[in-house]
Amino acid sequence: MSETKPYYTLDEVKEHQTKKDLWMILHDKVYSVSSFVDEHPGGEEVLMDVAGQDATEAFEDVGHSDEARELLVGLLVGNLKSSSSDKKPTAKVSTPTAGKSAATDAGVTIYAFFVAAALVAFGAYKFYV
Repeated sequence: MSETKPYYTLDEVKEHQTKKDLWMILHDKVYSVSSFVDEHPGGEEVLMDVAGQDATEAFEDVGHSDEARELLVGLLVGNLKSSSSDKKPTAKVSTPTAGKSAATDAGVTIYAFFVAAALVAFGAYKFYV
């Protein structure tokens, strides 16, 4: 028989925002990730940033593995009880900064340079051989 999990309100989830008592919402399910904080590959800061909030968007944007999703099964404490008046506290997803964009542009430029240099070298080889 399947065990029925309790329902928690947003206010109840918000009460769990410390490293030793950390809950978050993913796809309308409530998880206690306190036991996983120290092992999280992205560091504890990532989890603390979404403590007591709906972290679904942040979780999906990172592209977690199947193994990470399987770990969630053991961390499930209940379901989200929501009403039409509830506004989900959504975790903010960091957006790329101008510096990061410039670094990406520089990477593309370097890649294009090496491709062009290889083509010139190949043409010179064919011409002189």
